[in-house]
Amino acid sequence: MTPKAILFNRKDSKLFFKTLNKRVNNYFNEKNISKSGNWKLWLKTFVMFSLLLAPYILISILTIPSWLQITLSIIMGIGLAGVGMNVMHDGNHGSFSNKKWINRLMGGSIYILAGNRYNWQVQHNVLHHTYTNIHGHDEDLEAGRVIRFSKHSEWRWFHKFQHYYSVLFYGLLTINWSITTDFFQMKRFMKRKLAHGKFPNPFVNWTKLFISKILYFLFWIFIPILVFNIVWWKVLLSFLVMHYTAGLILSLVFQLAHIMDEADMPLPDNQGNMKNSWAIHQLKTTVNFAANNRLVNWFTGGLNHQVEHHIFPNISHIHYDKIAEIVKKTANEFNLPYNEFKTTKDALVAHFKYLRFMGLKPTI
Repeated sequence: MTPKAILFNRKDSKLFFKTLNKRVNNYFNEKNISKSGNWKLWLKTFVMFSLLLAPYILISILTIPSWLQITLSIIMGIGLAGVGMNVMHDGNHGSFSNKKWINRLMGGSIYILAGNRYNWQVQHNVLHHTYTNIHGHDEDLEAGRVIRFSKHSEWRWFHKFQHYYSVLFYGLLTINWSITTDFFQMKRFMKRKLAHGKFPNPFVNWTKLFISKILYFLFWIFIPILVFNIVWWKVLLSFLVMHYTAGLILSLVFQLAHIMDEADMPLPDNQGNMKNSWAIHQLKTTVNFAANNRLVNWFTGGLNHQVEHHIFPNISHIHYDKIAEIVKKTANEFNLPYNEFKTTKDALVAHFKYLRFMGLKPTI
């Protein structure tokens, strides 16, 4: 069943977004800088790919003890998450560079994460960024039946334990991409004829998916076993540790942005109309965390600045800490919310408190 079309309120009587957009554009014009990435992003790209690939090479060519192999696999997972948040994310939003071919190249790094560009752009760029936190439309709110993220989702008895077991499932994010998620998503999205841009040829799209999966497992599993003669169970151990580390990091960063009591989860009326305009909806459904922490800003690719990212997804994350001052000031002027947690710890505590609350049996 296809969800009813959503229509955002087109009347922003206070002209919030018009004012904010003008101020942000003025910032870039006055500084005479591009909204896309710069040398800092290229340097970060080199660092993240090094964290991912250097341990892979060391594990493949050296005979190392198990403890060191696991350590290097964890580093690979950190690099995998880093590539996803800093390189792939900006590339698929078209903000890595002002050149389309570079954005496409960097966006294609999702195949190294075991994902699929078409699926990701539909789920993230189209569904999540357009219908943020709207049940039945934003697939980021869906975790099968295992975790209940929204009061609009069906409650099951085991959800009362979800604030304990959820973290175990968070680590399975990217490994699920590689094995099952991409196939189910593509079938669903193609059936609904969803696309970010031109709708792809179904045969070509499915062919790309199967070929990319074959190459993926060839690189990460079969080459180490067949070429470098590494014992199969050690290869699988590294593969699973890498993916679990990356999945845990990516899941937690994503959840801290939207799965909180501070983030609204509104529903449209019977005609599919939303109460607020799109920009104000983004303010009310997103949360920042640790915005003043340089390490968090650097590693998460600005995903801790979700407010800025959701209103300006086509601006590279390297600018978010600067334009955040403009966004916060403008939101305050128009008496609109600007949700943020000062530290990552505070955000984590709030997230798991929210999961605990969502796990309680509804009284109505």
